Amino acid sequence: MYAKYVKRMLDFLIALVGLAVASPILLIVAVLVRTKLGSPVLFAQERPGKDEKIFKLYKFRSMSDARDEQGNLLPDKDRLTPFGKMLRATSLDELPELFNILKGDMSLIGPRPLLVSYLPWYTEREQLRHTVRPGLTGLAQVSGRNSLVWDKRLEKDVEYVEHLSFMMDLKILFKTVKKVVCK
Repeated sequence: MYAKYVKRMLDFLIALVGLAVASPILLIVAVLVRTKLGSPVLFAQERPGKDEKIFKLYKFRSMSDARDEQGNLLPDKDRLTPFGKMLRATSLDELPELFNILKGDMSLIGPRPLLVSYLPWYTEREQLRHTVRPGLTGLAQVSGRNSLVWDKRLEKDVEYVEHLSFMMDLKILFKTVKKVVCK
């Protein structure tokens, strides 16, 4: 019942309230991104969502457009500015994903949406991560995020899908808030 009916309604309401409350922060970050990194302010990238349906994920831009002598973009590590690192470290770059939640492409809690190019590499079990909407945060993020090896991250995503419940979502939400606030 929760996963089928209640979760989407809660996602929508929380994202709507979150956008209203965070709108001053969104505006300030947008102005800072425009000033420090230029246009566009938002970074959009295609990601697979529920049932592997491709959608555009929105984040605040965190990298410059720095290029080499031939006009090719420099590697990501050379384009990530100190300001961009701060946006990522504080997760402020993720705030525009609240719009993805409103649209129904994402959920507040679920497996993080990964790159489209990874789709052919999932095992049958790992593909279960695409039976739910991807999340702004998830079990893998509160269980170690980037410190987890790839297979463990995907296993946490499947564990989430197999045990999805209101209580699990609540625990992940509280752990996420704790991690973000206590950074």
